[in-house]
Amino acid sequence: MPPTPKYKGDKMTIRMNLGENSYDIIVERGIIASADKHFNLNRRALIVTDTGVPEEYSRTVASLCKEPLIVTVPQGEGSKSVTGLTTLLSAMLGGGFSRRDCVVAVGGGVVGDLAGFAASTYMRGIDFYNIPTTLLSQIDSSIGGKTAINFDGVKNIVGAFYQPKAVLIDPNLLKTLPKRQISNGLAEAVKVALTSDSELFEIFETKNVEDNLDEIIIRSLIVKKNVVEQDEKEAGLRQVLNFGHTLGHGIEASVATSELYHGECVALGMIPMCAPEIRKRVIDVLKRCGLYRTVSYDWQKIKDAAFHDKKADGRCVTVITVDSVGAFEMKEIKCDTFIEDARTCLEELRI
Repeated sequence: MPPTPKYKGDKMTIRMNLGENSYDIIVERGIIASADKHFNLNRRALIVTDTGVPEEYSRTVASLCKEPLIVTVPQGEGSKSVTGLTTLLSAMLGGGFSRRDCVVAVGGGVVGDLAGFAASTYMRGIDFYNIPTTLLSQIDSSIGGKTAINFDGVKNIVGAFYQPKAVLIDPNLLKTLPKRQISNGLAEAVKVALTSDSELFEIFETKNVEDNLDEIIIRSLIVKKNVVEQDEKEAGLRQVLNFGHTLGHGIEASVATSELYHGECVALGMIPMCAPEIRKRVIDVLKRCGLYRTVSYDWQKIKDAAFHDKKADGRCVTVITVDSVGAFEMKEIKCDTFIEDARTCLEELRI
């Protein structure tokens, strides 16, 4: 269990210890304005952002670079594509980027995944830095080294494990996010609380989330750091970070993007994976976080999408279950059984 962080209002550095791939995750309000003190920007830097990110963020980073090149992709999952990847590679090639140059992501999970994958492939790999601008990416996707694009309708199926050189977490960047996007990010924090940090779960149950957002970010990062250090490339333990995602990805692929966000789908995906004894507590927390949603399910579409996922192996899938808050188990379950159990649970709860 992570220690209670002592940081409020101050800078905190979390070290990801991965041998030669080690790096710092620095959490500090306003740190984007001093990114050059933590990143080597005295070279060509491709700054990748999207149309949903305030332009001032990428301009701030560009002002700190010797030779900046800003590329803005369209907001949304559609940019995590071969087309999006080609856009970035063409920009680097046309800009004369060499192996000594770098890529800086300034955006949410889509930007981080796309930019990181482009960095991993250009000239067989150049330096990559990440400045996540959404709560979802600050809590989860910006660290750990998973980069990817979607392909042929399958989420994250083409990608690489490629660790950043450094990550800057600036909670001030969340000030422009709509409330629903904050809720979207909280799903990943609830996920790690349920599997690994009962004290974090108690924060959700008993305290005002907005007033404790820095601590929620820090504790979530510490849980993920500890997992990634033990299993960098998802050979075993790291699968705990997929809690709620197998069903969640299936739901996400079966509904309109505007109907449910990623975190909302993951939240629904966690409920059947929790023991009946704790489901009321889980649902109460999801309601407090604005993550309790209802949806019309197409179970055949969910099944087809869920088991395209790389976590499925033949007719079985490895899932994470939680019987008591702060502890988890890995289980192998038949795909048909998984879907039927999830359907029964959500229908009984009338979600």
